[in-house]
Amino acid sequence: MDAENLHYFEKASIAKAVAHFAVPMMLGTSMGVIYSILNAYFLGTLGNTAMLTALALTLPLFAIIMALGNLIGVGSGTFISRLLGEKKYDDVKHVSSFAFYSSLVLCMIVMAVGLPLIDPIVHGLLATPDSFGFTKDYVTIMIIGSPFIVLFLTLENILRSEGAAITSMIGMILSVVVNTMLDALVIFVFHWGVIGVASATVISNLVASVFYAFHIGYKSEFLTISVKWFKATMDILSHVFKIGVPVFVMSVFLGAMSLIFNHFLVEYGDRAVAAHGISSRLLQFPEFILMGLCEGVVPLIAFSFTANKLRMKQTIGFTIKVIVALAVVFGIIVYLISDHLIGLFTNDPQLIEMGSYILHVTFLSLFITGMTTLFTGIFQATAQGTAALIMSVIQGITLIPVLYIANRMNGFHGVVWSLVIADAVAFLVGAIMLYVLRTKLQPDLDYST
Repeated sequence: MDAENLHYFEKASIAKAVAHFAVPMMLGTSMGVIYSILNAYFLGTLGNTAMLTALALTLPLFAIIMALGNLIGVGSGTFISRLLGEKKYDDVKHVSSFAFYSSLVLCMIVMAVGLPLIDPIVHGLLATPDSFGFTKDYVTIMIIGSPFIVLFLTLENILRSEGAAITSMIGMILSVVVNTMLDALVIFVFHWGVIGVASATVISNLVASVFYAFHIGYKSEFLTISVKWFKATMDILSHVFKIGVPVFVMSVFLGAMSLIFNHFLVEYGDRAVAAHGISSRLLQFPEFILMGLCEGVVPLIAFSFTANKLRMKQTIGFTIKVIVALAVVFGIIVYLISDHLIGLFTNDPQLIEMGSYILHVTFLSLFITGMTTLFTGIFQATAQGTAALIMSVIQGITLIPVLYIANRMNGFHGVVWSLVIADAVAFLVGAIMLYVLRTKLQPDLDYST
């Protein structure tokens, strides 16, 4: 951690500190959404709805791969930020080395288990006869390339934990630029379709991982990927997995929710699945902006939790105000041009109508989603493992019965609205837990003011 990063952790105004940590993350995550949208756009130019359906059906698999990266990355990253606040610099080296090598081992296991089970996985993703071949191609490439995706997520998290927000952003943007260039090449020049899109994603994550590893190896003062610092003590394991496991569970639940949601949508045809795939990618842009904000301030909250709790409280308050402002702006934009946004991906009138409807409904919970992400980030940063775990499972547990009841009562419309209801329940649970834990999180502050 250089003097500039330490300044933002400890002395800069709250607005400047939040901007330093959050803006690069917001830009990086938004770029990530852009290339997710471009994947769908490039495939959409081929005029094959089955390819778009395959892309939507593989979202649960991608969520699980991301879950593995977050299992190690978020757990190690929040621990590193707290250690920096306590000035335990040797421990930081041990944790960062552990994060690097444990991520690689984890992915080797995934490849060994996943590759022999390709067909059952594709069937489990509910691929239709038309989309089965495309889905299988995508799944195969993603499992083979999973080590690079997981390593990218792990390294990005531990770099942010040290305060290197700009470097983290550069790596994410590098990944997007490489992915976009390769997408155009593999689709318009080599005509590889879904295989090309999946390969471009894997290669772009590999390039960014190399960039991050180089920075850690040669420019970081406290982080390291040297094997000589590797240590897997019970203290490291407990701190990493206390936060990492809830994040993993949350990511798996997101994947499972997407799978369950697709199961209900399949009843209404490929257009319904494709419409959800397109609208969810568009929704990802504001969601990931808010996610970038909330995840970006996690290192600042974690550092302040061990160093200055008043600064932590001020950071949280300022972040809430920004969430409100962004949710209002994005909501207005979407309600004005939703048809045009869906029309970028298809000229099918029914698909445009269904996608626009899904956008309108799901955007109602944008503020709620932002606040829920912030609640989860606070629990992660302050090592509240139980609260983080509850936040991870509550939305999924709520969505399943809500989906069933809403589908029986109101068909397609009920399925779409179930997402908003599940988000609202998660928000209420998070707000209650934060209130209950307020004294534990900030024992030296007067909450009557």
